[in-house]
Amino acid sequence: MTAVETTALDIATEDGSADAFLVHPADGGPYPGVLMYMDAFGPRPHLLSMAERLAAAGYTVLLPNVFHRHGRAPVVPLPEFIDAAAEHALFEHLGPILRSLTPDQGMRDAEAYLRTLAESPAVTDGPVGVTGYCMGARLSLLTAGTFPQRVAAAAGFHGGRLAADTPDSPHRVADRITAEVYFGHADADPVLPAEQIRRLEDALTEAGVRHRCEVYAGAPHGFTQADCHAYDADADARHWAALLALLGRNLK
Repeated sequence: MTAVETTALDIATEDGSADAFLVHPADGGPYPGVLMYMDAFGPRPHLLSMAERLAAAGYTVLLPNVFHRHGRAPVVPLPEFIDAAAEHALFEHLGPILRSLTPDQGMRDAEAYLRTLAESPAVTDGPVGVTGYCMGARLSLLTAGTFPQRVAAAAGFHGGRLAADTPDSPHRVADRITAEVYFGHADADPVLPAEQIRRLEDALTEAGVRHRCEVYAGAPHGFTQADCHAYDADADARHWAALLALLGRNLK
């Protein structure tokens, strides 16, 4: 396995400093850049291990704490393993934080994250990839539509509220996307009901976006997160295959 180097850094945004990790192959590169958006639990050992796995495949990965307005990660103490009871208790604190992150705030931050990748000597020139998990899938979609000149590939896994009936729903940026897009949906996901899956698919199709959206049969919300009770090893392996194929097709 390719050795990787991980650096903690602070990114200046319009709304303060965002703590983050930058991970890349240890030879320094440069390599294509990938912005990895966290799930609601934020940067932690498992999510960092995912960034390291992606970096070992030949990418320079930026993993920011998108909740930086509420403190450094973890913004709430996390157990080593998040079982169902712990998840319920955590969301009593994380729910209001998650809901407070507006699309405008997220995209102001995204500009700083993309600038950080562009300025890094470990990143090749040219467009980057974006991937996100749970709430991060929404940010991935929004970033692809807000910065089409900077994003060549965008992915999201077990995302929620991707195509809500609200003016600021992420699917409404579909007509601005130039990237290839992939979404792997959790099966029977309460935060992404069937009507939203159809609405997202219709928006991407009508906009002429190169895309593929798949429902992972039997996989619960959170299926990529091995430190959580919802982890599904088969669905996680499928996610890695889809993500690496997407990035490989679009990033040089």
